[in-house]
This record gives sequence, C-alpha cells and structure tokens, in this order.
Amino acid sequence: MNAFTSTLTAQKPSMQKTLLGLTLSVLLSTLLISETAQAASTNDRLEQEVDKQAKKLMSQYQIPGMAFGIIVDGKPHFYNYGLSDKQRNQPVSEHTIFELGSVSKTFAATLASYSELNGTLSLDDTADKYIPHLKNSAIGNTELINLGTYSAGGLPLQVPEDIENNKELLQYYKSWQPEFPVNSSRLYSNASIGLFGHIAALSMDTDFTELMENKLLPSLGMSNTFVNVPTDKMGDYAFGYNKADEPIRVNPGMLDAEAYGIKSTSADMTRYLAMNMGLLPLDNQMQQALDNNRKGYYRTNSFTQGLAWEMYPLPTTLPTLLEGNSTDTILKPQPIQVNEPPAPIRDDVWVNKTGSTNGFGAYIAYVPAKKTGIVILANKNYPNTERVKAAYTILDRALNGEALNE
Repeated sequence: MNAFTSTLTAQKPSMQKTLLGLTLSVLLSTLLISETAQAASTNDRLEQEVDKQAKKLMSQYQIPGMAFGIIVDGKPHFYNYGLSDKQRNQPVSEHTIFELGSVSKTFAATLASYSELNGTLSLDDTADKYIPHLKNSAIGNTELINLGTYSAGGLPLQVPEDIENNKELLQYYKSWQPEFPVNSSRLYSNASIGLFGHIAALSMDTDFTELMENKLLPSLGMSNTFVNVPTDKMGDYAFGYNKADEPIRVNPGMLDAEAYGIKSTSADMTRYLAMNMGLLPLDNQMQQALDNNRKGYYRTNSFTQGLAWEMYPLPTTLPTLLEGNSTDTILKPQPIQVNEPPAPIRDDVWVNKTGSTNGFGAYIAYVPAKKTGIVILANKNYPNTERVKAAYTILDRALNGEALNE
C-alpha cells in the first residue's frame, strides 16, 4: 500500500461520517421546508375560506362586523372584518368585546362543576336544599342536574318579562308546574339553566356576577371577559345592530348573567377553546371542571347533552349539526334517552354552543381529538344554521376534509 492509498484509507471513515452528516442535514432541511410549505398551504386555505364565509355572511345578513378565532392543530389564528361601531368607524379586532348570549351558559356550567368538585353542591341535590322557600313545590323537588340540562319538565325559554325582582322570581318558580315528566323531554330554557347557575353561586355563598368576575374568569386567564363591562373597557365594547340596523346592547333581565349575560373577545374565547381542549396549563381542579361539562347526561335525536355543551360523536355530518342547532330543537320539546350513569368524557366529538342577543350572534365549536376549534362573533343576530355551516366549512377546509370523518 503506497502512502497515498494509506492516507485515503485512514481518512475513509471520517469522510463517510461527513457524507452521512451532509445527507442528514439535507434531509432535515428538506423536511423542514416541506413542513413550512405545508403549514403555509394550510394557513392560506384557512384564510381564503374564512374570508369567503365572512364576506358571504356579512353581505347576506348585513352584519357590520365579525371576529373569528380559530385553532388548527393546537395553533391559534385570528381574522377580523368590518366595524364594531359604525358611528365611530371603529374596526373589529381580536380585542373587540361582543355579547355572547347563550354561550354564557357554558360559564354557568363551569361554575357549577367547580362547585361540585369543591364539595359545596352535588348535581343530585334538589333545588330546595339551597332555596328553602321552594320546599314542597315541583321545582323545589327537582334535581340540579335536570335544571342544568333543560330536562326538569318544561321550564320556558325565558323568565316571564313581568317578573322584576327576586321576590316575584321565587314566587314564579314556587308556583310553576311541569308540562311533562322529569327526564322525558328536553326543552331549552334560560329559566332552567339560569336558576342552575344562581344555585351554584348560592352554594358558594357569593353573588354569581362577583364569582364570575373575581374568581372564575381570572382563574381562566380571561382578562377581557365580563358580566358588566367596566368603564375603562367600554371603548372596546361593540354595538350590536337590530333588524332596523339600530345600535343596541343587551337589556338587563332576571337571571341574565347566568343565562346570557357574558361579554368577551375572540382572543379570550379562543383561549377558552384551548383550555376546554386541555391545550393550556390550568389548575387541575379548574381543568376537571371544564372537562366534566362534557359528561353525556342524555341523548336526543342528533346530539348528546352535557352541561351547556352539545356533543356530536364523530363521524358526524353537516345535516346532523344543522338539525341539532335548528329552531325546532331550541323551541320545541325533544324526546330524550337518559344515560345511566352519564356517558364518560370523550375527545372524538364535535362540541358546540350557539348564543344570541337582540344585536349579537355567537357560535363556538371544537373537536378535542383534532386540537381544533372555532369562535365566530358578530354584532348582528343571524340564523344559527348559517353559523354552523360556516364553522363546519372552515374547519373542514383547514383540515383537508379530516375534521369530522375520522
């Protein structure tokens, strides 16, 4: 072996390592470029679809402004359109405060679940344990879980408008008579879950609004979410617009905070989405309270009822979601099949809640198994079914058709 050959032989392992390193480096770079391109493609698809849906809805229903908060594979995205206040020509941002309407019920449910974990109430307790005035009445003998799931026997959608104080409210509940047996039908009701939230607060010896604003919302890190929007945040509070295109905001009413009174931003609500999917660090007890809201208490024709949340096992279809969020499902009694015991918490579900006031429309939906969800906030009330169509289309597009089919 000559000196040249000897030198080459001695260097060969080193050269092999160098070549291997270069190959791995090129491969890694290629993978990174591919992942970056794929992420960019996903983001482009998402933005294009959100733009399309927003423009369509705003044009068709004369919606002044909309905010979208979307999580795809655990990553948040924000898209804003139009105006929060037409008089001031103020644009919508992820910090614009919208009225959530009945999405507020999910916060009342969380307070009740948290109270149960703390031992201050049990969902199997009857209402008269916390409101002795209701003893020997139909509502007093009703278990809290039935109030929280609209299965108490036919409480109406709204607390009657002529009730103006707590004394009249208690008298109304004491004299109320069921229309059908407990646990036989679902009738969506502010009067039902409003009382549920009120009792949850009573169990903790504190006012509901105070508990929300000083305990629950701060624990969730939702610093721009309120029952009563403070003075220094009023500039961010959007005006809603009614059918006559007049600027309005929600009027006070009995049990309004518990049933439909929360106001929030797309940034805070997207954070709320993430926490409900376990994507952000949270106190263990608070996380368990959020999770417990997804126990399945009974089944309707189209979904499983949790505490405030409605859940559709995957795979599901757009027609099924539209049926579950239809006017008939909201306004008419629906037969139910009670789960005994409650069905366990599942991640392979589409979870949703709609909410409206006279000037605002909201929709929130998420799929825990996909780490994906959507918040749609608008300062105009428009049909629930249109919100569901938009959300379904956006998420399905963002996930290449994999959102609901696995």
